[in-house]
Amino acid sequence: METAVKPERRAEKPATPQKRDPERTRRRIMEAATHEFSHRGLAGARIADIAARAGTNKRMLYHYFGDKEALFLAVLENAYAAIRTRERALDLEHLPPAEAMRKLVETTWDHYIEHPEFISLLNSENLHGARHLKRSSQARAMHSPFAEMIAQILRKGEAEGVFRSGVDPVDLYISIASLGYFYLSNRHTLSFIFDRDLEAPEQLARRRAHMVEVVLGYLRPLRRDA
Repeated sequence: METAVKPERRAEKPATPQKRDPERTRRRIMEAATHEFSHRGLAGARIADIAARAGTNKRMLYHYFGDKEALFLAVLENAYAAIRTRERALDLEHLPPAEAMRKLVETTWDHYIEHPEFISLLNSENLHGARHLKRSSQARAMHSPFAEMIAQILRKGEAEGVFRSGVDPVDLYISIASLGYFYLSNRHTLSFIFDRDLEAPEQLARRRAHMVEVVLGYLRPLRRDA
């Protein structure tokens, strides 16, 4: 009697381990953290929710960023870097002074509109007395060249007789930022108080033009300068 020969079983191939992509994981965590921090603030955001939104786990989040406070600082630095990078791309130093200032004002406003999380993150950090930003090794390094760029444009405009003299670049930028920042951070209360939809497209366009007029009007030479 012949013995039945059992078919030879093929060895199963071990599952191919998925390659880790640290940069992709880190990017997903940053995006998730930006959403959570900007919507819930530092106190309200939860590490578990950030990890779940990023499609990872808390262990990986701690591996890349250390803790919640360090993650918040990374998000804040990233938000500042984004607007500074956008401004540098304008190559303002090589434009006529008035056009350079117009573009700076418009770009500042456009960035606020396109990235509402930026204002929310700044609101949150100011509530905490800028304690995270004070630990940053990048914040001042990012802003010093920016202030010098504005100073260079102001000097050029003064030399050409199109800008007044004695304008402080930091004071000027704070004014530019505040013209958009206050409007957007208080748009809900202001819309109710004045019975005007400040988020309507025509109102946003009007505010953008108003900001340009205010800044360029301020920069016009005084009579004594002329």
